[in-house]
Amino acid sequence: MNAADAIDLAHETVIVALKLGAPVMLLALTVGLVIAFLQALTQIQEMTLTFVPKMLVILLSLLVLLPFMLSTLTTFTQSLVSRIVSG
Repeated sequence: MNAADAIDLAHETVIVALKLGAPVMLLALTVGLVIAFLQALTQIQEMTLTFVPKMLVILLSLLVLLPFMLSTLTTFTQSLVSRIVSG
């Protein structure tokens, strides 16, 4: 493995990590911003109000996105193993 292969592998790894983490994090960010906006409008400043909806959205998004995440990881792992086998 030369430097170009290592850089290509690192680039692909970062892309896969972003594909796996970004949708869930963006949904949690969106829910957090909506709840913060509603708290600002209603002047309800309860700290625990943001945690339960975020946890539910994260759980539901993980359940919905699990097939996509699994196929992405499977494809990445297969390409990694084929690189290892080919030398």
